[in-house]
Amino acid sequence: MFSPQWLRTFETLAAQRSFTRAAERLDLTQAAVSQHVQRLEERLGPLLIRRPRKLELTPAGRALLDYCAEVGAADQRLQQRLSQDRAEIGEIGLISPGSIGLALYPQLLSLQQDHPGLIIRHRFAPDREVLDAVLENRFELGLATLKPDDPRLGVTRFAEEPLELVAPAGARVGAWSDLERLGFIDHPDGQAMAGRLLSRRFPDAPGVRNLPCRGFTNQIGLILEPVARGLGFSVLPRYARLAFARPEAIRVIEGEPAVVDTLWLLHRAEWPLSARAELVLRQIARRF
Repeated sequence: MFSPQWLRTFETLAAQRSFTRAAERLDLTQAAVSQHVQRLEERLGPLLIRRPRKLELTPAGRALLDYCAEVGAADQRLQQRLSQDRAEIGEIGLISPGSIGLALYPQLLSLQQDHPGLIIRHRFAPDREVLDAVLENRFELGLATLKPDDPRLGVTRFAEEPLELVAPAGARVGAWSDLERLGFIDHPDGQAMAGRLLSRRFPDAPGVRNLPCRGFTNQIGLILEPVARGLGFSVLPRYARLAFARPEAIRVIEGEPAVVDTLWLLHRAEWPLSARAELVLRQIARRF
């Protein structure tokens, strides 16, 4: 274990490349700076190449500088974790499916603008990854479309999200033949979502796998771009459609019966939510 003072001295010296400037920055004598470096070199070997008017780091010196950065990052993480009761300062993680994530992210950014000391980590992920991330404490909050039954999780209903059949703005869709004419814009969940919705809307039709595929993208925010350009139709959750930047270029084809998914809020059940998590939930609950 190295003295934190020695590490601060070496990090400053590496940045300043001068014993004189490092001593001034640290409010120490040059002799003290030299002594701290000497203590480190007794354990690690040569850290500096001393040249007239210039200092260079040895490979050991560069490795120690990386270590200093890691120690600083670890210290910052520790301080953030120990300030759980401070709602407006520190880090909070939220992991969610892409569709609801598109709707939530602007709200999270607004919250961070209001509270600059707040650091929000938001990740898009499928249900399985959401579940694992919350259980492993990598994210404090998660949203999932499938309700887990793991006793380690606190699970509450968060919102409902219908699946929607979305076509180009000028398209007429009243029969299966219209979908065949348009063609399908697929995405990672496209076949499953379209199968659930279209099998109910068109029970006598041959199924989504028999429709011509006009394109594919794995980016949730881009699924409706080819639809808006008249290249086909797609089926996706409502919040993904609401987040699309050009709503005038698309239209939702209404019909019955509806297919509605429930979104579940997940967190570890063994301990209470942090003040930061409560703040985030108050913010996003304004919309849902």
